[in-house]
Amino acid sequence: MLKAFGNICRVDRLGRIVIPVNVRRMFDLSENSPLELFVEDDKIVLKKYIPQCAFCKSSENLREYKGNHVCENCIKELSE
Repeated sequence: MLKAFGNICRVDRLGRIVIPVNVRRMFDLSENSPLELFVEDDKIVLKKYIPQCAFCKSSENLREYKGNHVCENCIKELSE
């Protein structure tokens, strides 16, 4: 469900938009916070990026391997 905040954002000549401070605070976003961008029909959706295991989608105890995140549980399973 989309929620309107009454803010209109404009795209500048470099293609950037400013996320209003109240929204940044709500999602605990600071400078250089990673965001994912999705397109769905006529919507552009930004989502706070939270790394997940490539296999089980867990976001705990992750290690990076060749550009992917893998949790310790899956590492154990793979090594058996």
